[in-house]
Amino acid sequence: MNILRRIDLNLLVTLHALLIEKHVSRAALRLHKSQPAVSHALANLREIFDDPLLVRRAGKLERTARASELLQPLTEALDQLGALIEQPAFEPAQAKRAFRLAMSDYGAGVILPGLARLLRGQAPGIDLEIVQGSRTSMLASVHEGTADLAFGVFPQDLPDELRTHALFTERFACAADKDTLPKSGRLNRKQWLARPHVLVAMQSSENNEIENALSREGVSRRVALSLPHWGVAGRLMANTDLVLTAARRTFDLFLEEPRLQVFTPPFPIAPFDFTMVWHSRRESDPAHNWLRQTIVTMLGDQGSGPCSS
Repeated sequence: MNILRRIDLNLLVTLHALLIEKHVSRAALRLHKSQPAVSHALANLREIFDDPLLVRRAGKLERTARASELLQPLTEALDQLGALIEQPAFEPAQAKRAFRLAMSDYGAGVILPGLARLLRGQAPGIDLEIVQGSRTSMLASVHEGTADLAFGVFPQDLPDELRTHALFTERFACAADKDTLPKSGRLNRKQWLARPHVLVAMQSSENNEIENALSREGVSRRVALSLPHWGVAGRLMANTDLVLTAARRTFDLFLEEPRLQVFTPPFPIAPFDFTMVWHSRRESDPAHNWLRQTIVTMLGDQGSGPCSS
């Protein structure tokens, strides 16, 4: 405890912001402080921890090994202090809070339009920052405390400290230029396999439900075009022989091209749960609990069970 008497606990809040943002100016904005004040705090922190904490590599600040080790216990300690000091009641209309949510643009299309409207009406002081990444990186960000929630399709065997809630069950569909399809408006198995395909994934090598289904069938497809976002996917297929197989809600959200025809895949692909993930350390946070339950209610609570582990 003696060392705590020599440290301003506000420095630890600043350290947390710096380790999350890895950028002095963004940390200053997050803390509502001036950039010189945050730079001065970083200098003090480097002296206290006898470590540079953030070092410049390829023009960007990156955490040192010591800083990476500090992030998770620091996040947990600050959360516990906040729960100790703050009142347990949460009033959405008066709340001032920022949340960082990790999701793909598919998740953003499903969640954000409704959530943004709801927050503007019920909790206008709550801000959202959306980050994107692979499934692995989104889970890591929740585990490390750099994201409050992650949304996506995740493995079932997650660490015990990560909590999950299935928001809804999704099925797959296909889309192609209607002029390239038979009169039936769909492709049979042989025709589907003969076509070039579009893959939308953060990493082209990332395992996905479609490839897993094809593997079980003992067949493979040719991915002629892979890209990490949905925005242009619909326009890519018009006037081509390309086929896109994706979650059914994708076509409602992103594909407004009138030339496209949506049809059922010609082989079975198992449906999947779209899941919300958070860390158990957040469960003592009334604001975090409110946001989770708000999202569950907004999406109709199509998952099973309460919003908990």
